[in-house]
Amino acid sequence: MKRAWTAAEDRKLRKLYRTLSAAECAQQLDRTLSSVTQRVNTLGLRKSPEWIAERTRQRWAEGRHAGSRKAHFAHGQDAWNKGRPMAEWNPNAVACRATQFKPGHLGGAAAKKMQPIGTLRIADGQLQKKMHNGRPFMSRWVAVQRVVWEAANGPIPSGHVVVFKDGRVRTVESEITLDKLELISRAENMRRNSYLTRYPKEMADLIRLRGALNRKINSRERKRAEAQHP
Repeated sequence: MKRAWTAAEDRKLRKLYRTLSAAECAQQLDRTLSSVTQRVNTLGLRKSPEWIAERTRQRWAEGRHAGSRKAHFAHGQDAWNKGRPMAEWNPNAVACRATQFKPGHLGGAAAKKMQPIGTLRIADGQLQKKMHNGRPFMSRWVAVQRVVWEAANGPIPSGHVVVFKDGRVRTVESEITLDKLELISRAENMRRNSYLTRYPKEMADLIRLRGALNRKINSRERKRAEAQHP
């Protein structure tokens, strides 16, 4: 029968897991490794990079990775097939070429999902158009207002963005015309979108007060949790 974890065991696990591995914690708690691993994930416990580095160093020093060390390339050592065409060292080279993907081939599943250039979509509240199928992937889709602006004025200068003059975002391509757009700095865009300028002073003060109150509540909750689970 599966044994439920108690609050005392959780506290002990939090303390042990700071310096011990999951397997070592399992021995201390008289639990299986699987049970400890699952509980660690449930509690969101993580090892620090320093702990991981030190344990790895210890294992190398103890010779646990001796087999791996033997297989390592020596400093300055070249691969045995460096500079040689595949046909010289692979007897199946011809057969391999017959089944290789050709340049630009996307594979069955990817090809079915691939949207053609010129496709429109709405993402992050903006109408976007697919401009290419290459890399980087993040540049494939571009906001239509940017496409319209750059077609007339060239690349957008660094630190600037194209926005709608009246602040009303359009998601219909025919409605996104050059006369409705303007180029502003990112600093100006941030100022326009700040609640300090978008709302009356009384409402802005309330929003600021609510943020301060939420930070206080979160701080107290965090301290209470730390006190309960040292």
